[in-house]
Amino acid sequence: MPGFLRDLLIFSGILIVILGGLWVLLPMLYGSPWVPNFPSRIRRALAMVEVCPGEVVYDLGAGDGRVLLIAAGDFAAVAVGIEIEPVHCAVIWLRALLSGLRSRVTIHCGDFYKASLADADVVFVYLTSGQMGRLRGHLERHSQPGARVVTIGADLDGWQPQEVDAGSAIFLYRMPPLPGNLESYLTQAM
Repeated sequence: MPGFLRDLLIFSGILIVILGGLWVLLPMLYGSPWVPNFPSRIRRALAMVEVCPGEVVYDLGAGDGRVLLIAAGDFAAVAVGIEIEPVHCAVIWLRALLSGLRSRVTIHCGDFYKASLADADVVFVYLTSGQMGRLRGHLERHSQPGARVVTIGADLDGWQPQEVDAGSAIFLYRMPPLPGNLESYLTQAM
């Protein structure tokens, strides 16, 4: 094998390892490992929130952008992702470009705890339950009245959901949230 080709393969391998490490490790440092969600579950959550064409949907911790692409493509929403990991941001941008949805998808590379959500009609959250307490305060301070918050996999303790899909672990809230919790919702639903 010629030296140039060997060096190119070694460089490519190192680059792949570095990018793969960034893909996994950087989000974990911020407490939110990348865990993909099923498109059917994302569609169910966005339908439950009743996303309308032209509404602004934020995805906090946008990962690989699948929520953004589904919101923009299937629901004709304006999709805004906030993602801390630059490789994820580049992948989202590329996926939006290749899918023809670039005009309706925006990605911000940064910490969603520092982001204003004032123009969000819908905030989509798929995080660990350990992050929900901190996120609850951020949502209370930075979301507009009437905005809908949909979470998958974990509820927001201290807030009573307005609707729950127990089979898919999807929780819907409206700002300002009702005080309570999942138990108060279930008691009221009986």
